Amino acid sequence: MSQTLSAPAVTATAPAAAAKAPNAPASALRPLVLDVAAPLAGYYLLHSAFGMSEFAALAWSGAIPAVRTTVGLLRERRLNLWASMMLGVNVVGLALTTVTGDARLMLAKDGALSATIALAILGSVLLGRPLMSSALMPFLTKGDRARSDAWHRLAGGRAASSRSFRRHERLFSTIWGTALLTECVARVVGAFTLPVSTMAWLSTVFLVGAIAAGAVLGQIAADPMEKLVRAEAARPTER
Repeated sequence: MSQTLSAPAVTATAPAAAAKAPNAPASALRPLVLDVAAPLAGYYLLHSAFGMSEFAALAWSGAIPAVRTTVGLLRERRLNLWASMMLGVNVVGLALTTVTGDARLMLAKDGALSATIALAILGSVLLGRPLMSSALMPFLTKGDRARSDAWHRLAGGRAASSRSFRRHERLFSTIWGTALLTECVARVVGAFTLPVSTMAWLSTVFLVGAIAAGAVLGQIAADPMEKLVRAEAARPTER
C-alpha cells in the first residue's frame, strides 16, 4: 500500500504575506497529508521497518482515517471523503490479507486496492463532492486569497461561471478515477495472463502510467478551471 529576513524586508512584504498565509498551498494540502500520506507512511513504516504483519500494519495505519471519519460525522455532521476513502482502502486490504500463497492473486490484490480508490473518486463525483478538487485547489489558487475566495464562490454556486466551473471540476475527478480504474483492470488482467516475473515490474509501470495519464489528461479540465478562477478573482465583488 506525499529564513531569515532583515527588518525592512519583513516590513515591505508583510501585506503580501498576510494576504497569502491563510490560503497557502501547504495549509490547503494539510488534509491530504493527514488522510492519505500519514496512513500510507504508517503502513510502510510498521510493515517494512518494524516487521509487523501486513494485517497488523494495515489495522494500525487505519486508525488515523478511522478517527477523522468518526470525528467528521459526530462533530461536523459531514463525511470526510479522503479519510473515508483511505479507511475503505484499509478495510479492503485487511480483507485481502487472507490471499496468500498464490503469486498471481497477490499481484491482483494490489489492483483491488487501486480499484477502491478509483471507485471512491468516481463515487464522489456522483455525490457532487469531487474528491480530487481538494488536491487541485492549491495549484490553481497558488496561495492567493483572492483566488481562493474566487474558487469557493465558483464551487459554491455563487458566481456567474459556477455551472461551467463545477462541470470541469467533476470532469477532473472523473479523469483521475477512470485512469486509476483502467490501471486496476490492466493489473488484474496482466496478473492472470502474463508471467509473474513480467508483472512484478509491469504493475509499477501500469501505476506510473495511470498517474501520468491523470496528470496530462486532467489538464483538459484544470486549464479551464484556472481561467475561471482568474477571471472570478479579477471581478469586483460587493463589500
